[in-house]
Amino acid sequence: MLDLKVINSVLTQLEEERGIPQEKILEAIELALATAYKKEYGKKGQIIRAKFDLNSGKTEMFQVKVVVDETTVIMDPEEIDKLPETDEREVYNPEHHMLIADAKRIKKDVVLGDEMIFPIESSGDYGRIAAQTAKQVIMQKIREAEKVSVMSEYGKREGEIVSGTVQRIERGNIFVDMGRATGFLPYEEQIPGERFAQGERVRAYLFRVEEGGKGVFVRLSRSHPKFLEKLFETEAPEIANGTVVVKSIAREAGSRSKIAVASSDSHIDPVGSMVGQRGVRVSTVMSELGGEKIDIIEWNEDPKKFIEDALSPAKVLSVKIDEKEKQAVVEVSEDQQSLAIGKGGQNVRLAAKLTGWKIDIKSAQREEREVSVTAEDEYRDEE
Repeated sequence: MLDLKVINSVLTQLEEERGIPQEKILEAIELALATAYKKEYGKKGQIIRAKFDLNSGKTEMFQVKVVVDETTVIMDPEEIDKLPETDEREVYNPEHHMLIADAKRIKKDVVLGDEMIFPIESSGDYGRIAAQTAKQVIMQKIREAEKVSVMSEYGKREGEIVSGTVQRIERGNIFVDMGRATGFLPYEEQIPGERFAQGERVRAYLFRVEEGGKGVFVRLSRSHPKFLEKLFETEAPEIANGTVVVKSIAREAGSRSKIAVASSDSHIDPVGSMVGQRGVRVSTVMSELGGEKIDIIEWNEDPKKFIEDALSPAKVLSVKIDEKEKQAVVEVSEDQQSLAIGKGGQNVRLAAKLTGWKIDIKSAQREEREVSVTAEDEYRDEE
């Protein structure tokens, strides 16, 4: 006799700790009992089902037969070789099928495809191999149910910041222990120059949940532009409640980022909300990103003004735009030219990514094109 207190305790524990519903475990137990019975006493083609009563601990066994007629099954096995390969009918098996004429004697309203269920006796005395098979079935079903539970839990958290501890590091890729799942932080999704040690706490942006052969993998990123946005969301209540909206982000992880914001309330300064009192909010975000420089710009519907602000800290003399080609020619004084372009062209490159415009920088004195950067240059597509 099964100890019902132990079973109930196990079911409660699995539901609380692993998020597996009790009905899923009962389903696994019933499948295992049916599998064990079939292994010990079953015949070829039999469909066996079990019903386990959690209150009494009793198990009922049933044989199931599918209702068919001569057109849906092959009555003579010798006919198989004469049939075309496209014929998908099964060979009639009295252990698996029941002809509709016979079924109607038991149940008048039965139709083709229905199942006829017959109780069968079971002593519950299974051999070692059958018991081992039952155990494997239960474990497999529990793993499947746990995988579904984890997929559901973390699937709802896509687009959020999550945290965990570094489990191991393989070829630059970091595996993060997140409790019920393993987070995967690839080398290319890390901030350049950043180093983590085993057991160290790490925060990252969860951008995709995948089901693999060895369980559920949670794909993480610290270089994704959305990671920057979500960090500000945790620091600035104005973003969390939707008063301040992030319009666009241009990021070169570990080096510099530009973020354009707008406010739906004229009384709230979007840039000030991001910076915080004495710069505490932006400083906290920069610290999380290893000192990455962040330019916060107010978004503007006027592309000229938006492009001018995007090129800050450089001072712009004029902006001429070609809307058809989505190209802008920006004029700056000679002493502002290197600042507008930035080291290695970074400032103008980020401005182009942020605004979505192709930007040419011209010196007011020499009147010659110094650099041309498109919004697509070296820009990793956001996932």
